[in-house]
Amino acid sequence: MAGLTKTTPSVESITAHQASRCLEIAFSDGKTFRIPFELMRVYSPSAEVQGHGPGQEVLQSGKRLVGLVGLEPVGNYAVQPEFSDGHNSGIFSWEYLYFLGSKEVDLWKQYETKLALAGANRDEEMKVDTKGHGCASH
Repeated sequence: MAGLTKTTPSVESITAHQASRCLEIAFSDGKTFRIPFELMRVYSPSAEVQGHGPGQEVLQSGKRLVGLVGLEPVGNYAVQPEFSDGHNSGIFSWEYLYFLGSKEVDLWKQYETKLALAGANRDEEMKVDTKGHGCASH
């Protein structure tokens, strides 16, 4: 089944908590994670965020207050969230959600380091070059 390995625990339950902005997901191995919507959004597995290969990732900023406006099942192996900023192209397999939950502390550190290096933050979207230059060498 796509999105799962033989060692991926199955999902027992999923609850979206709007007030605390997190997705609570319980797995068959007894582990339960509360994954912040912001973390899901900035680490979305979509090509829009991850790019089409190594080094093409697009740093997301200004997502601290992002909400979840929809959550659709994808077969028996994933969900596709729709975030309040309109992003809806990421398909989150159970395996990927388990990864996000189990590595949350490290992922936050990596994200905050990348934001700091880019001079960006969790509250404001980065300014985009509107002069049509897509390459830093121009």
